[in-house]
Amino acid sequence: MPGGALHKQVTLITGAGRGIGRAIALRFAKEGARVVICARTKREIQQVAKDIRAACGPVMAQATDISKPEAVRRLLNAITRRFGRVDILINNAGTLGPRIPLADYSTREWTRVIAVNLTGTFLVAHAALALMIPERAGCILSISSSVGRKGRAGWGAYSVSKFGVESLTQTLAEELRPLGIRAMTYNPGGTRTRMRAEAYPHENPASLRDPAEAAHAVLRLVLHTSMAHSGLAFDRESLPGSHG
Repeated sequence: MPGGALHKQVTLITGAGRGIGRAIALRFAKEGARVVICARTKREIQQVAKDIRAACGPVMAQATDISKPEAVRRLLNAITRRFGRVDILINNAGTLGPRIPLADYSTREWTRVIAVNLTGTFLVAHAALALMIPERAGCILSISSSVGRKGRAGWGAYSVSKFGVESLTQTLAEELRPLGIRAMTYNPGGTRTRMRAEAYPHENPASLRDPAEAAHAVLRLVLHTSMAHSGLAFDRESLPGSHG
């Protein structure tokens, strides 16, 4: 495509204030996408917007807590006014929560993690679909985790929420396939992010992959997966055409 592989594709990326979300935003902007980024922290999202403008060009940025329905409505209303559509949604926003046994989990922490990781993912997808369905086109990719496919002690609500994201995505894929809209998940594996450091404080960051690698993988999935792949859960090692 002229101007990059994603020329003028309106792409909403949640949790874009740092880490994988930031890397995806930068990569997609370089590929010509009309990038819309959001995160809870205004300072972080403004800095990413500044970085994108310096490296690639225009970007739309809005501080948004995706666990709040009204905040999501304001974000999508702003996108509708500016672009009139959403072509690609990358659900990346998430929070780790305490790394403790479920027996010790507080109801407050449980509710907070589920609200961001699962309910927030639903709220953004639901709002974006109001723009995708009339066009009968679109792609929704949600960032998953290995603990969202096999439960593991000490991962609490984070693990449960990612299981929910997998189920949400499979359900969306079946419902949306006849409408020409794809839905899939991607597990980036061990990546050098702040959340990873919180989960594994004694791990050597140098042993982990750079977020740019995850961004490249997400780009490949968005560009090269067909409707036949909709609903599948991809890992870094199992990407189409990957050789490890």
